[in-house]
Amino acid sequence: MCSQLGVSDAKIDALENYATSELYEAPERVALEYADSMTITGREVSDALFARLRSCYNDDEIVELTATIAWENSSSKFNRALRVPSQQLWKSARQT
Repeated sequence: MCSQLGVSDAKIDALENYATSELYEAPERVALEYADSMTITGREVSDALFARLRSCYNDDEIVELTATIAWENSSSKFNRALRVPSQQLWKSARQT
């Protein structure tokens, strides 16, 4: 999906290092950190992180972002439990 929206393969490949990659801007970094905090067991969304999120996004955007992250987490858990394999929706230009 991201590649169809114009996100470069290099940026997608750098996702694991979003916190330090020069390819990501501050609003993207905070959204990804928020997603990690919502997703990774044992992590919390701290007040400081939420304040940074609010400095980049309005209330409607935060609700939409939160709902999307929660939906993807739920889908992932559902698929993993039922042994649904990856649909391989993204292939880099190098793989095609």
